[in-house]
Amino acid sequence: MRVAIMTTDKDGALQTRLDNRAAHLAYIEETGVVEMAGPFLNDAGTMCGSLIVLDVADLAAAHDWAASDPYAKAGLFSDVRIQEWKKVIG
Repeated sequence: MRVAIMTTDKDGALQTRLDNRAAHLAYIEETGVVEMAGPFLNDAGTMCGSLIVLDVADLAAAHDWAASDPYAKAGLFSDVRIQEWKKVIG
């Protein structure tokens, strides 16, 4: 199943994101369940959240993946939304 993870960074947490970016990208590579991903940008063009689409067995696997993400472990996010997603176009 496809699952979208949508996150919002805590205010002033850009350095936390930058400090953990390499580990986050390595985690994506290691786990092999990410179909697409990228940061949300604020009006200044600065990273301020994430959109990650996973292909996993169920919502529990998506929640486990999200909890083990180095960004989550570093306390980067103020908000995380995890929801099943259906690809229609693209």
